[in-house]
Formats: sequence, C-alpha cells, structure tokens
Amino acid sequence: MSCGTLARGLLDLEVARARMIAAAEPVPGEERVTLEQASRRVLARDLSARLDMPGIDNSAMDGYALRVAEVSGAGLPVVLRVPAGAEVAVLPEGGCARIFTGAPVPEGADGVVPQERVRLDEAGRVHVSGETRLGANIRRRGEEYRTGDALLPAGWILDAAALAMLASQGIDEVPVLPRLKVALISTGDELIEPGEPFGPGRVYNSNRVMLKALLERADCDVLDLGIIADDPASLREAFSAARDGADLVVCTGGVSVGEEDHVRPVLDELGGLWFHGVAIKPGKPFAFGYLDDGSPKGVPLIGLPGNPVASLVGWHLLARPFVQGCQGRAVGPLQHYRVCAGFSRRGSPGRRELLRVVIDWQGDRPLALLAGGQGSHMLHAASQAHGYLMLAADTDVEEGHEYPYLPAGQFVD
Repeated sequence: MSCGTLARGLLDLEVARARMIAAAEPVPGEERVTLEQASRRVLARDLSARLDMPGIDNSAMDGYALRVAEVSGAGLPVVLRVPAGAEVAVLPEGGCARIFTGAPVPEGADGVVPQERVRLDEAGRVHVSGETRLGANIRRRGEEYRTGDALLPAGWILDAAALAMLASQGIDEVPVLPRLKVALISTGDELIEPGEPFGPGRVYNSNRVMLKALLERADCDVLDLGIIADDPASLREAFSAARDGADLVVCTGGVSVGEEDHVRPVLDELGGLWFHGVAIKPGKPFAFGYLDDGSPKGVPLIGLPGNPVASLVGWHLLARPFVQGCQGRAVGPLQHYRVCAGFSRRGSPGRRELLRVVIDWQGDRPLALLAGGQGSHMLHAASQAHGYLMLAADTDVEEGHEYPYLPAGQFVD
C-alpha cells in the first residue's frame, strides 16, 4: 500500500510498526498452570507426545468387527460384544464381534462394518451388504502421532483444541509465559469518570474503559492507575509507580507540545521517547519510548492520543502488535483487500487516513460506506464500523473506485 507524501517530521506507519515489533521482547520466565487455567496462554516450551495416539487399534464407528475374508452369504455369528473401555479380546475364527465407537478392535479382526450395512437374520447371524475392504473403519495405534513426536512448539497460543489434545495425552499442567502486566495511566485535568457530575469544560474518560477492555481482551493483567493530575509532580509519581510495577506502561493524552501538556518533559526525565508522531489520521500524536528502571533497556512506554478514536486506531495498528510481541505471540502483517467506495471524500494532506466504514454487500460485491462522522472524537462511527478504509496521504476517495480495506476482525483477540 502506497503511503503517499508524508507530512514533515512524522514517521511512516510501516516504519513505526516495524520498529515496535522489532523492539518487542517476551516477558522472561515461565510458570506452570493447569489446563483449566491455560486457555489463551502462550506455551513457554516445546511439548512432545507422552503416548501413542490412538493408544490402541480401535473402531471408528458402531458396527461389527470381523475377518474380511470370512464375509459370506451364510452370515457370521456374533460371538463377542466389545464396548468402549473393554480389554482387548481375541476374535474366534468364523465369528464377528458387536463393537462400538472407540472400542478396542479384537485380535484377528481386520475390518469393521458399520451397523447401517448389516442385516441380522432370525438366527442372529450378521449379513453384510456391499464390499468390505481390509482395515475399514479401524483407527490404527499411533496413526496420528507416536510417543516422542512434536505436539506443540513454544509460542503456541493454547486454544480449546490444543487443550483437548493435551488432555488426551494425560497432561494436566503446562509451562506458559507469564502474563504481561500493563500499567494504564489517563492524563488530563479535564477528565472525569462516568457517574461523576458533568460540568463545563469536563470530559468523561472514555479512553480508560476502552483501553482496559482491549488490554484485558488481549490477555494482559491491567494495573489501572486512574486519572493523573496534569502537573509534573503527580505525573512523575505515577510514571515511577507504573514503571516499577509493570512490564509495559500505556498512557493516554498529554504527549504533545502544549503549555499545559507536562507528560513529555516528565517522560524525558524518566527515560525518553524513541519516536513521537506517526503520519496517520487519526492517531498522529502516538508515541513510543522507554522508562529507565536500571535495566539495559528499561520498561517500554506507549503514549496514545487523548482523542478516543485516535487512541483506538493507535491501539489497533501499533500498540496491539507490540503487546503481542511482548507476549511471545507471532505478529503478522496487516490484512487487507480492496473494496469499492460508495462515497466521495477529499483526502488528508501528508497523512495516511483510516476511515471508519461499514460494508454493504451488493450481491457478491462489498461496498464501503462511511459509518458516520469521522472526527477523532466521534465514537459512534467507531462503534459501528466493520473496519477501516486505508487511504494513502493526499488521496481523494472517488465513488466507485477501489481502496484497501482493513477488516476489524483482525484486531480482535
């Protein structure tokens, strides 16, 4: 995707994203948790199979186990009944066994006929319709994997299927990476919390609940430090506490050049910013740096814009992949495809623009429509959007033309 001509002094989105992903380091150490506690955790070490899977030859369905060569028009008497969990039996010559799904195949049997293809005569003999091949409907021991085979590599996110596989091996605990501890700081003297009395010059703090939800959805442990007064002493105390108690610090608002924005000088005092300002709209005031804690690198810090939609865009495009890297998870490229615009709009000079859109399917053709107002403070469109239409800098939208579309689903953890 072309980025167009960037505004002076701003970092290109791909450059900022690549720098942050390269800088992300998994939290050191590991811990053991039970399978019940392991959902969505990141595996710390490779795991190998303890058992053959399946552990025995067993039946793939309910039916009759028999010797294929003995199938004849005269039928076969049922001489065994083998339920799941039974011991392995020996099938006498000239007979067959009633067998159930998962039950061990008797020694001597070389095929299982599903019950739908069987007719029992008055004497109880089994008559088989159709051809039966050798090995039919038998799950062979070790056909999925053998003892010692690789099961899951380090870095694997343990989903429901992975947990089920581990349980089938008798594994009850797994080594996982520690959960990422994230300190969340809101700055701005104008902010009040929902439920507090509203007044002139006040703004309800929507960023806090949004980012806390995003961080928790991303499997982080959140240390919420609340709203911090916009004065150097309060900010210094808050950022010091955040640095000492978390693996990552996320703050919103105040990282600009205004006379009342005191965050930047405090950050410069406690550490420093790698970059400040990305050529995207909304989201330009995004910042990334480190707080000095005595370690070689320090504690990473992400500064998100105060406007909530800009903060959301910054999270999706830049903060979230960094968090994933710090969790030991693989970070992929932004996924996009081209869709036709159902509107026209002037482009943004010097910055890549991300328009909040909904997709209206016209038959089998997706059409992008504006989800609502596009101001960086307008949350209604963000709450309704199916994704972002991504435009290169200085690019006008012309109705009927195609543009890159980023589906919102890729940003959901």
